[in-house]
Amino acid sequence: MGTLYYGDNLDILQRYLKDETVDLVYLDPPFNSAQNYNAFFHEKDGTDAASQIQAFEDTWRWNQESQKVYEGLILQPGKVSEVMQAFHTFLGTNDMMAYLAMMAPRLVELRRVLKATGSLYLHCDPTASHYLKLLCDAVLHNSNFRSEVIWKRTSAHSGAKRFGPVSDSILFYSRSEDYIWNEQFMPFSEHYLSEFYTHRDSDGRCWRRSDLTGAGTRNGESGMQWKGIDVTAKGRHWAVPGDACERLGIKTGTVQEKLDALDKAGRIHWPQKESGVPMFKRYADEQPGVPLQSVWDDIPPLHNLSAERLGYPTQKPVALLERIIQASSNPGDVVLDPFCGCGTTIDAAEKLGRKWIGIDITQLATSLI
Repeated sequence: MGTLYYGDNLDILQRYLKDETVDLVYLDPPFNSAQNYNAFFHEKDGTDAASQIQAFEDTWRWNQESQKVYEGLILQPGKVSEVMQAFHTFLGTNDMMAYLAMMAPRLVELRRVLKATGSLYLHCDPTASHYLKLLCDAVLHNSNFRSEVIWKRTSAHSGAKRFGPVSDSILFYSRSEDYIWNEQFMPFSEHYLSEFYTHRDSDGRCWRRSDLTGAGTRNGESGMQWKGIDVTAKGRHWAVPGDACERLGIKTGTVQEKLDALDKAGRIHWPQKESGVPMFKRYADEQPGVPLQSVWDDIPPLHNLSAERLGYPTQKPVALLERIIQASSNPGDVVLDPFCGCGTTIDAAEKLGRKWIGIDITQLATSLI
């Protein structure tokens, strides 16, 4: 189902991955947090063992290698060269500039391996997210920016003379305007149901009234009268809900015949006023839920006793990766994580029937996966 590479992801991408072969990229690179991250190994009872090993160093320094990479980037004409030169003018030769010089060529390679219908999700935090967004705008084009997802990664965090930092950003870009997208939904909250689904049948099912007409007049069947109601005179036309007809097995017939079938099935609400227009009864339990928005606060971070926890620093919940993979790929597609760490992306991709490619430069990560 997949391939795991041990080594520098820039080298692996350039040597082994062909153009436009990947459907989805998720990367959770080091954030330039200036910390060393240790991995703890747990005893069988779940307690921390005394032994630990440094997993990776999230510290970047401007040096001769950074200078060499930077010079190579600015020699190539285009937006990446322009934004890197602008960064250099603003930042100088500091640690952040070294971090961006590391990220730029990798993002260029990731764009190369993405299919035209592919997407890239870059997981970052406020330390560098604003710079990384400009860099992604240059690499993938600002017109292909789709969303900045805010993931609430912890419930509380004290900050010295500032608001507690509790969230990460996930920058979502597509490779083109024609990209894979499977809309995701959240369950209705009790507040939402009580606010919008205010009617109940005798069996307890809650529903709300929904339009059976659309704005504007039509000359065909949808503009013709039904049960003596002239929607054209009201400046509207009949708009039969296709999803409901499919669910009820109403596949053929004229617009008026489909309305008759919906009425027979008890799915039309008739107003008390004779001048009123009938409405469609839309049941809450037939709806997929509320479309997922860009703030995700329903996926908690991994706590110390979580069954998922492997002792690897910066490990993310598998539910977070499952959501991303389901939204932007289909079964059989190829998912790539070039900083795969303990393999959460790979685990989620395997469970969801995707092919996968993982790359990591540490033996700890590849051994754990």
